[in-house]
Amino acid sequence: MPRTLANAPIMVLNGPNLNLLGKRQPEIYGRDTLADVEALCVKAAAAHGATVDFRQSNHEGELVDWIHEARENHVGVVINPAAYSHTSVAILDALNTCDGMPVVEVHISNIHQREEFRHHSYVSLRADGVIAGCGVQGYAFGVERVAALAAPGTAQA
Repeated sequence: MPRTLANAPIMVLNGPNLNLLGKRQPEIYGRDTLADVEALCVKAAAAHGATVDFRQSNHEGELVDWIHEARENHVGVVINPAAYSHTSVAILDALNTCDGMPVVEVHISNIHQREEFRHHSYVSLRADGVIAGCGVQGYAFGVERVAALAAPGTAQA
């Protein structure tokens, strides 16, 4: 059976240190917690008749394993790779195995207004969209974009 928004979730992946969201550098990332972000994603997905599978790991290999799982069981991926954006060819390679599956990269802060090393993201090379600087609302935008790309008969642009 083909995967659709009605029968397969959107995977939302969060990289290192996002478990500390709301506590770590609130002047950059805000005071919303990861639980708040999950609730936001659930609400955004529900508006499209979809569900989310929301996860966080501080370990690159676990994120890679989850991306491999998404290939088989999910309709798309929203990923905030956090610091792995700038270093992880492994995550890029895993995402490159998700042929035909929408992938949206999310960053809470505007990475282009921060330190120079944050301006480059390996993940962006595979992402169908990149959302940065919208705070945690960017996650809702990411879920909405994946839902739009995964829905049959919708505009892909």
